[in-house]
Amino acid sequence: MNFTEENFASWAQGPSKTESEKCENAENAIRKAIAADSDLSKLDITVFAHGSYKARTNIRQNSDVDICMRYNGAFFPDYPDGKTSEDFGNIDGKLPFADYKDMVGRALKSYFGASSVTRGNKAFDVHANTYRVDADVVPTFEHRRYTGQKRWDGSDIFLSGVAFIPDNGGLIKNWPQQNYDNGVAKNDEAGRRYKRVIRMLKRLRDRMQEDHVPDASNVASFLIECLAWNAPVEAFQHDTYTADLRFVVANIWNRTREDKDCSEWGEVNELKYLFRSAQPWSRQQANGFLQAAWNYVGFK
Repeated sequence: MNFTEENFASWAQGPSKTESEKCENAENAIRKAIAADSDLSKLDITVFAHGSYKARTNIRQNSDVDICMRYNGAFFPDYPDGKTSEDFGNIDGKLPFADYKDMVGRALKSYFGASSVTRGNKAFDVHANTYRVDADVVPTFEHRRYTGQKRWDGSDIFLSGVAFIPDNGGLIKNWPQQNYDNGVAKNDEAGRRYKRVIRMLKRLRDRMQEDHVPDASNVASFLIECLAWNAPVEAFQHDTYTADLRFVVANIWNRTREDKDCSEWGEVNELKYLFRSAQPWSRQQANGFLQAAWNYVGFK
């Protein structure tokens, strides 16, 4: 085998205290930028971390922060079949999403300086300095998936997430709170080893990319988290990290060989299918990465 138990134990660890502090500094700086803006400070905006930093699945020397800036004065809805906004008494918000994103960009550039902020298709990249790590700031509206059911008081029940329109069009919906809650629950159930295996897989992917292994290119961190999420709890209950990693890779490789075996798999949030046409990855890509990872480690 090409790696030792000591290698995997090191890979399983989260960022250092200094790296974690720089992540917190970046998050706090974003909040200050919003508070300092005369327009955004008047809006009902919730600023929160999400992604691997929030989930504590980020890895050492590769830490950045994903920040969501959710405007609560408007939302993107999904209604049950045959229902419209009129059935729920909803009206269109007054602030278009494109205008909101422009406002966020102006506020960030005003606070951090134009050279420190780059607008991307989905998010604004607030560049790192000696005090903070890179921050990807995503302006969003709330997303509501209406269930068609009602609470005891007659109000409509809906699942709350976030959604945004990339510059190149479309609508992307995410469920950050559900991702976080489900990840915490599985990590507890797995004796705290679930997130450690995720970090190991991410470090393994990075090493494979450094060695130009083709099947490791463009493998998203969130895809890795979702693949580990779909491994059974017993995968994380061995005596060594080596055995945990071996079981996870073998298990999910076998179960992603054919569409029929994983077509119902969900993301960590269990509100989006993992392998459907709207996703930026495919079952074949995931299976190819797992096969290459097995070979790269030298498992037998």
